[in-house]
Amino acid sequence: MANRTIAMNDDIHAYLVGVSVHETDVMRRLRDETRQMTSAGMQIGPEQGAFMAWLVGTLGAKRCLEVGTFTGYSALAVAGALPADGRLLCCDVSEEFTSVARRYWAEAGLAERIELRLGPAVDTLAALDDDGTWDFAFIDADKPNYDAYYEHCLRLLRPGGTIAIDNVLWGGAVADSAKQDESTRALRAINEKVGADPRVAACMVPIGDGLTLARKR
Repeated sequence: MANRTIAMNDDIHAYLVGVSVHETDVMRRLRDETRQMTSAGMQIGPEQGAFMAWLVGTLGAKRCLEVGTFTGYSALAVAGALPADGRLLCCDVSEEFTSVARRYWAEAGLAERIELRLGPAVDTLAALDDDGTWDFAFIDADKPNYDAYYEHCLRLLRPGGTIAIDNVLWGGAVADSAKQDESTRALRAINEKVGADPRVAACMVPIGDGLTLARKR
């Protein structure tokens, strides 16, 4: 069992965040405000934000997509890792949650790098016609549409670009055959599809609620 990922209890998580995550004050305050919301579980953890920022920097990304923005923490992480002329296009349907995001983006001085489009993300992505020009995409929205989001993002990404798909372990439900709700079945389907997709090189990382990384060939 020693070769499995270490169990992440509160003490180990606090240590990991303390020594390896370097949040800005704005990011920390956004997490704190979001934690008070009834939908707080939708927010990614600080270590995942740090990992995504590192990944965007490693890719040399300048054009990024986000499907599912919530209160904007992941967008802050990604946009903060972009060069001054970088661009992040965020897709969401909630004016309520993204109004919080806009406030913190402005406070962080990153609002000019982030474009928010409100409306069904499938429609927003389908309307984009600049195939093969995007560097990175993060998918973290309604699970039944994950397959459609994946296909659109794969079309839009350049070869070597990367898609990050969140919640792929779904609290362990994907490995429980008794769980047959629509979201769980959709996640199982996208996990199996991406894992066998010859168009990408993929791996699943046990960070947060599970994150799949798929690099376009």
